Amino acid sequence: MSGINKVILVGHLGKDPEVRHLEGGVTVASFPLATSETFNKDGKRVEQTEWHNIVLWRGLAEVASKYLQKGKLVYIEGKLRTRSFEDKEKVKKYVTEVVAENFTMLGRKSDFEPTNGNGATIANKIEDDFSSAIDESGDLPF
Repeated sequence: MSGINKVILVGHLGKDPEVRHLEGGVTVASFPLATSETFNKDGKRVEQTEWHNIVLWRGLAEVASKYLQKGKLVYIEGKLRTRSFEDKEKVKKYVTEVVAENFTMLGRKSDFEPTNGNGATIANKIEDDFSSAIDESGDLPF
């Protein structure tokens, strides 16, 4: 029987996704995710935060780069991967990451609509542009 490698996390992005484009046009995005839990210790409420390294590939990375931002709440499903590398001093290091297979943006819909920099959403701008194309008589301009 084979094993199961499944991770489910709900947490907040620690920073905006860092996006890289590799050879062959493959896109990879990565960001830290904070999960917190609270418990009582000696009659006091204590919050413990864990940080997870999240990695997304290809189309999932593209979507993440457009919609995810620091502080946003997200549900992630994936699997654990541990990889090794050598640092500048030739010391072997290990890093464990969650390779996301799926994610769902949580919170209000407006939390994830891209903005034009002035706080107005792109969706509102498109709707305003469309509305202004209709003249007073209600006729379309074409």
